[in-house]
This record gives sequence, C-alpha cells and structure tokens, in this order.
Amino acid sequence: REITLLLQLRHPNNLELKEVVVGNHLESIFLVMGYCEQDLASLLENMQTPFSEAQVKCIILQVLKGLQYLHENYIIHRDLKVSNLLMTDKGCVKIADFGLARTYGMPPKPMTPKVVTLWYRAPELLLGMTTQTTSIDMWLLAHKPLLPGTSEIHQIDLIVQLLGTPNENIWPGFSKLPLASQYTLRKQPYNNLKHRFPWLSEAGLRLLNFLFMYDPKKRATAKDCLESSYFKEKPLPCEPELMPTFPHHRNKRAAGTGPESQAKRSKP
Repeated sequence: REITLLLQLRHPNNLELKEVVVGNHLESIFLVMGYCEQDLASLLENMQTPFSEAQVKCIILQVLKGLQYLHENYIIHRDLKVSNLLMTDKGCVKIADFGLARTYGMPPKPMTPKVVTLWYRAPELLLGMTTQTTSIDMWLLAHKPLLPGTSEIHQIDLIVQLLGTPNENIWPGFSKLPLASQYTLRKQPYNNLKHRFPWLSEAGLRLLNFLFMYDPKKRATAKDCLESSYFKEKPLPCEPELMPTFPHHRNKRAAGTGPESQAKRSKP
C-alpha cells in the first residue's frame, strides 16, 4: 500500500521514491528514498538556538504545499509529526513516512481512529469517529508536541484546557460521536491559545484558531492556510536556500564528538 502511494507522489515537499529493489526472496523488498540530512525532531532537540519566525514560516509553508498536493490527490497522511518531516541541506522540507497514509473519497470510507500518534491525534479521532478526511492532517500540522497526553482521556483533557469544552453549538454532531458519552469533560469555557502563544500576531492567532477548530468540517484546509495573512506580514518567510544548515546530530552522537554546533549557510 505504501509503495503504491509513493509511486504517485511527485512534489518537492514530499519524499520521493527513487527505486523499489527486490531481494533474493519476494518478501525482501527495499525502498530507495531520496536523501535528506535531518529530521525536524532531532533538529528541535539539539539546535543551540531556535528557528527565527521567518524560518518557522518557511518550514510551515513548505509543509502546507506538500499537504496541499497530497490532499488534492486524495491522500491523507495520518501521521504528520516532527520526526516525519525531513530537511535537506538546501533548506527543502519534505513530508516522509507514508506507512499510515490512505486514499480517501466521497463518501469517506471507515478507518480505524487509533492510528495517529496520540499527542497529535485530532479530537474526532479521540472520540471514536471512523470517517476521516484531510482535516485530521490539518490538526496534526505542528512542529513540536503541543499537547503531550499520557492517555486518550488525558489527551482530551489537555485539548479542553487549551480550547475550551466542545458542545453542539460549535461542533454539530459532537454528542453523537461513539465515545462522547464515555467521557465527562471538564467545564472550561475559554480558548487559551492567546495566553499560550502571547508572542503571536493577530494573524498568527487567527491561523492557529482556524487549525484548531473542533468541527473538522470547519477546520482550515492547506489551501486556506497558504492564503493566510500571517505569511504576508513581517517577518516574511525566508527562502529555503537561506535556511541554516546543521551538523549531522545523529552522526556526531554516534562518533562521540560532543555537543553539536549550528553552521549558517552563506548566500550563494
């Protein structure tokens, strides 16, 4: 299934399949993928200084372009987390690991809700919805775990703490979800995104609120996000080729060479 999907992908922000190699036995199949120097998870863990806002915008824009391509081709990734976002030494961000990806159509086919990594799982999946659309990828659009729950009920509670308690007014059909009656949600009437991200501009907060809509039918699409005024205000997104480069953290750790240092690419 993953091979079939990968063979369809031809976009600079999705990791490309170069070749399929069959070993001595038909069970031995190897995928030769495009090479990327880093994944964002290890970069965020090891970099000495955080990305600037212009660099963050550059990364998000590239992920959105990759997602837009997937969704226009009726593919849901379903596991979009920082360790599945890779970066080349030319600043190109690529979405990787399509092992959980599925094609979708209308009406949507039932799919198991317990696939997405817990910390990134959309509320409709936590509450047992089996019909999945591109909206679950938009909830997943994060570059660092924002809601690190330890169980499904803890994850739901963290979402409620951040966004307030869902109800039928803001999410029609919420009370009829398979697991909605199994949880007693705390009464929390406030959206706390502004308090959680006080440094974000009004345009940035609007975009976050659009992405964190409880109702998947109202959640932002990749196209909506690409048109957001957040990416048109200063600081503007930097160009990918002006993104910083980094040492190979994993190689350095394996070689025991000590702390990593960040190297800046000079403009050609």
